Amino acid sequence: MDSQTQNTSLQRLQNVEKRIVRVLELAGGVMDELSNPTGPRKEFVNNHCREFMQMIKDIQVALREEIKSACDYRPFEKCDYSSRIANEICCKKLDYVVTQLDEMKQTIDDYHSAL
Repeated sequence: MDSQTQNTSLQRLQNVEKRIVRVLELAGGVMDELSNPTGPRKEFVNNHCREFMQMIKDIQVALREEIKSACDYRPFEKCDYSSRIANEICCKKLDYVVTQLDEMKQTIDDYHSAL
């Protein structure tokens, strides 16, 4: 991932952060309005709730796109951890198969010696 891509990614994440702050402001505004002694103004609450929901959707889309683009960049591509674990699992499976085959051989030998 080059420096230019990192900068634009950071800028997009900063914009998401600003949207999250706005979402919190909207939620706070609705809470203030609901606690108003004269009662909440319906239009005010509706507008804030509509904007809140739209911003939540926008945040989700932006974060999904950032996650997807981050998956394209694999900083640990030289890491062999997953390969080593997969190999260890295969070795354990092979050990189990060998054990089962040994037991089957023993059962067959026992059967033949009983005849």
